[in-house]
Amino acid sequence: MSGILGETWRMYRTYARHLLTIAFVVYVVAALLEALLAGTLGRLGALLSLIVGIIAASLLQAALVKAVEDVRDGRADMSLGATLQAARPSVGRVAVASILAGIAIGLGLILFIAPGLFLLTIWCLIVPVLVLEGVSIGASFGRSRQLVRGFGWQVFGPLVAVFLVLIVGDIVIGLSLASLPDVLRRILSGLISGTLVAPFLALVVTLAYFRLLSAQNSATGHG
Repeated sequence: MSGILGETWRMYRTYARHLLTIAFVVYVVAALLEALLAGTLGRLGALLSLIVGIIAASLLQAALVKAVEDVRDGRADMSLGATLQAARPSVGRVAVASILAGIAIGLGLILFIAPGLFLLTIWCLIVPVLVLEGVSIGASFGRSRQLVRGFGWQVFGPLVAVFLVLIVGDIVIGLSLASLPDVLRRILSGLISGTLVAPFLALVVTLAYFRLLSAQNSATGHG
């Protein structure tokens, strides 16, 4: 896991246009749909917009994992449409697994902190496992734990560093938009931070997945 952040940053800069375009398109379409539903259907629209947001977030996670897999050979072969189409079969499983993991990690952080950080570390590869290996929701938790086993601290360190950078980034974006009206500020802040952050997170976890998979294969004599 040595140098994972450096590799992430190099690939982020190299494929920024491709990865950020995917994130931007998904965020914009989702935001427009959410605003339309919430503005025209009242409480039902608010509920539907929440569902749209969950689906969009899951589609984006899956699509970015596929995009990172695609560019690992040094070039982006898949178009935006092809990437989203390749991610589509994983959306439901990614959504459910992300919600379950989020609840468990959130409770762990609120109640004791350490258990939440532990769960965050061992489950950080759930999305790449779901998208790239096609396993079930339940199996993804165990598979992620299996890949991380023996590399916990090496995984935990980059995750903490990434989240600290993201927090600082959110603060900077929030301050830069502070003069805008409240609603517009929230919309733009979410769009900008999401577009910039989602590809970076996807690179971290997907590259970590491939590194840990390679380490596991080497240890077992496969691949």
